Amino acid sequence: MLKVRARSGAGPVGPVPLLRVGGAGTWMERQARSLFLMPAVAMLVALSIFPLCVSLYLSLTRLQFVPGGFRLPFVGLANYRKLIFGIERVHFLGVLAALSPLFWLLFAVVATGLLVFVIRSLRAPESGARGLAGRVFFAAVAGLLVWLLLRALTPGGRPGSLFVTLIYVIVGIAVQYWLGLALAFLASQDLAGRRFFRVVFLLPMMITPVGIAYTFRILFDLGKGPFAPLWQALGLAEVSWVNFPWGARAAVMIGDIWQWTPFMFIVLLAALESLPAELLEAAQVDGASRWQMFWKVMWPQILPVSSTVILIRLIEAFKIIDLPNVLTNGGPGTATESLTLHAFMAWRTLDIGGSAAVAYMLMFLVTFSATAYISFVHRRVAEAA
Repeated sequence: MLKVRARSGAGPVGPVPLLRVGGAGTWMERQARSLFLMPAVAMLVALSIFPLCVSLYLSLTRLQFVPGGFRLPFVGLANYRKLIFGIERVHFLGVLAALSPLFWLLFAVVATGLLVFVIRSLRAPESGARGLAGRVFFAAVAGLLVWLLLRALTPGGRPGSLFVTLIYVIVGIAVQYWLGLALAFLASQDLAGRRFFRVVFLLPMMITPVGIAYTFRILFDLGKGPFAPLWQALGLAEVSWVNFPWGARAAVMIGDIWQWTPFMFIVLLAALESLPAELLEAAQVDGASRWQMFWKVMWPQILPVSSTVILIRLIEAFKIIDLPNVLTNGGPGTATESLTLHAFMAWRTLDIGGSAAVAYMLMFLVTFSATAYISFVHRRVAEAA
């Protein structure tokens, strides 16, 4: 309601009711909101949900060629059984040997840690039935993966594409983070030439993954590469890293580390340079050395940023395909095949259902890893900050 004054200045007149939009106007407002949201919803359905549903259906079928075309008969979980128990088991899981005493000891340590993790969740007053079920599920899946991984790494075993991908992710992220953090710490110091090296450290981000793969393919050619004279002088000209499984995996991981360390570097450098100057000055006044300033003051302050950048890199690292495809073509044999490359190779041989099944196994692995990391690491780091 509004009070208005007459033009003659005689004083205020009575309240004048405001115009109100009726039921039709409210309905039109709701429809306008839906209309504005529809393009985004349609784009999400077309680019994400629909392909996801189609690939799920394809993973439950098998391509068959028939006169005049092809058909996709429903086979249920046969493609998944083939990966875990069938003819693709060696390709997917690898060769699983009996655990040696050392690996039994390692598994016992991991199993004890997971058991302690579950028991602590039982004692936590804020842990409900849903939280307890999630922790038990995480401990069971993590224990199974560790058990299979140790059997694949035991002498006589061989990791398949599942565990090769996990090796790429775990080793790659660990080295990339600490190397990027060390470079960021050096670049944040008042050193001569730090502006030049900041640009140099970012150069790998300006090269396409395929270009990096071809670059390292040339570098690892000990007979014809740019370092061939050096290898000949050392008597290593006839040796090739990519002819041995672990040498080929190391070559792929070195290329991946060189490609993605700048991403860690630039984010961590920004986090270090955004720290309050008063905090660092107070540490200097108290007589802290540079190492103490980094370990006791700077690193705890950038933990939330570190946790976020590791999460982003974790999700991205599972999709590695360019380096093993170009650098080693998945070889020797299938020693360097990641899950993404495994799915691509299956698709290239027209095993559409098997390719979709591998892709869905990758999706389950990424979802499990990211959810576990967010629940047990990222969220706690964010709350502590």
